[in-house]
Amino acid sequence: MAVATSAYVSDALAEGTVDAVVIGGGAAGLNGALILARSRRSVVVIDSGSPRNAPAQAVHGLLALDGTPPSEILRRGREQVRQYGGRVVSGEVVSAEPAAPSADGDLRFTVTLADGRRITARRILVATGLTDVLPEVPGLAEHWGHSVVHCPYCHGWEVRDEPIGILATGPASINHAYLFRQLTADLTYFTHGTDLDEDSRARFAARGIRVIDTPVTEVVNDTGGALAGVRLADGQVVARRVVAVAAPMQARTKGLEGLGLEVQDLPKGRGFPSGPAGTTEVPGVWVAGNATDLVAQVGASAAAGALAGADINSTLATADTDAALQKITEASPQAATR
Repeated sequence: MAVATSAYVSDALAEGTVDAVVIGGGAAGLNGALILARSRRSVVVIDSGSPRNAPAQAVHGLLALDGTPPSEILRRGREQVRQYGGRVVSGEVVSAEPAAPSADGDLRFTVTLADGRRITARRILVATGLTDVLPEVPGLAEHWGHSVVHCPYCHGWEVRDEPIGILATGPASINHAYLFRQLTADLTYFTHGTDLDEDSRARFAARGIRVIDTPVTEVVNDTGGALAGVRLADGQVVARRVVAVAAPMQARTKGLEGLGLEVQDLPKGRGFPSGPAGTTEVPGVWVAGNATDLVAQVGASAAAGALAGADINSTLATADTDAALQKITEASPQAATR
């Protein structure tokens, strides 16, 4: 699922070589850019304008900002990055790849946008986020982020005490059911062709969770267009006001193939592996947010972006010092040793 946000005025793409290009204008990318801009680094954020949480009415579980619309958090974030000289450019990255190093041996990357514009950067922060791969059940996608939810911490309080259905996608849905059972006593688990062992069935029965093995064929709406239930393969309609789906998650990798980043299978999807502060196996490239931590909420993604931004600034500081020393050495080899 990808929903575009409302348009905003884009900055001009910087000319020459910038210290860092951040690919992705969500919480991780903007916070990484904020740290870099406050460190007086030239930084450009490339924002495709389709954040994962765009359909949601509000962000929850984020201290001091609980209940704030996602679009408002991003608007404030863009303003704050720009306040320190950073640029936020609306565009889609179609390629990012290593380029010839500078004369002093520092890394260089070329990032190309869909409209043909290009920018050269010393470092790259990948913060592209992820997409949720929903089951192909008619009517499910239209309620995504409202009556069809995925996270009990992001949406749970808002759907408490409602008749909730868990549409199973695999083993991860079993624990999903226990988490949503904390929020409602009226919970139905639709196995939808997935396995459910006898131990789990007994545990569900102990918690009063109803299990239905007949496959779900479509989501049913009421006359006003609100989610009213799900239709089964035998024609029966089971009334539900909310459907929870532990959808597999896939990091957004399009256009990044040239960087040579590894993509790995994780328990809940596929993402970029990363080390401390978002480092990757590719020198000069960092990753932060949902592209590497599939279950991170907004606060955790923003924090990861900040850590990556600080680490990028640190490596740049070392590179700047190395270059300065090299210049002195080349001008006067004896002076460099004094």
